[in-house]
Amino acid sequence: MPTMADVARSAGVSVATVSHVLNGTRPVLPHTRQAVLDAVDELGYTPNTLARSLVTSRTRSIGLAVSAISNPYFTEILQGVEASALEHGYSLLIADPHDDPEHERKVVQLLHERRVDGMIVAPSADPRELVSYLGRHQVPTVFLDRVIDGVGGGPAGAHVDGPQPFDQVCAENTEPMAGLVTHLAGLGHRRIGLVAGLPGLSTTAERITGYRQGLTSARLPYDDHLVVHGDSESAGAERATAALLALAAPPTALVTANNAMTIGTLRALRRHGLSVPDDLALCCFDDFAWADLFSPRLTAIAQPSREIGAQAVRVLLERLDSPDRPARTVRLDCTFMHRTSCGCPDPG
Repeated sequence: MPTMADVARSAGVSVATVSHVLNGTRPVLPHTRQAVLDAVDELGYTPNTLARSLVTSRTRSIGLAVSAISNPYFTEILQGVEASALEHGYSLLIADPHDDPEHERKVVQLLHERRVDGMIVAPSADPRELVSYLGRHQVPTVFLDRVIDGVGGGPAGAHVDGPQPFDQVCAENTEPMAGLVTHLAGLGHRRIGLVAGLPGLSTTAERITGYRQGLTSARLPYDDHLVVHGDSESAGAERATAALLALAAPPTALVTANNAMTIGTLRALRRHGLSVPDDLALCCFDDFAWADLFSPRLTAIAQPSREIGAQAVRVLLERLDSPDRPARTVRLDCTFMHRTSCGCPDPG
């Protein structure tokens, strides 16, 4: 099996230079770096990851704690995280906190005990224990999708007292949701219902804010009876939609606040014998691969899920390189996918 010394001899450089190229511990001239990489490829050299971690105090691994990995949205985020981590030479350890605060703290501790260099976490609705653990152990962390007020400039969701050096990466939520509401209002709807997510999540709070802003822009009154919580999952949305349909004056249009709840809402509408958009218009927050295959095709807000995951990795690596830099929250733009479930003619 070839050694680092063999690579150094083949490339005509010192062992230290080979180490700097492979570990990224010091800038190396481009032609020298290429010579080392060519020698690695020619010899089939495989670095000893364990030995390297003992020298550099880095394992070149990232812990990812994300609930509902089966959700297509988080699956695409996972793909973005994995691709970006691999591109930068990092492996990935994955855990599902199940949106449970106690379990969340446990799985994050297990990842930490595996000596990951940093973590990417989609926090639960009550992340106080999580933030306390990460802060106490000074674990470099990026919060993903859901932001926490007080840790990196995030405006909504759970609040944690005191500044914490945690970065955050998420999509814009408020303005896109407002856009769905004003779009439906522009089609003549005056009673627009919202199937909102799990209380306590920043995504839920921000999308409710956007819903209210959309009503204000359309000069429509806010009616608390038209906002129900589907708890970010299909079964909850099915129950919540049934409650809206049972109102004395039910909505003529609905907005669902994530893709899992869209499925539950569609089930409830079918069970009540209602068709979209003839009986009730529908717009969704979260696009997904088969949204364009439904009949009618689903009008939706598409989040840049893979880019959210890739950006989270980049922000984490920047934190590892510059531990003392100020925390920041990165928000990525969404895209309005105009289709036919809202009641518009097919835009083609």
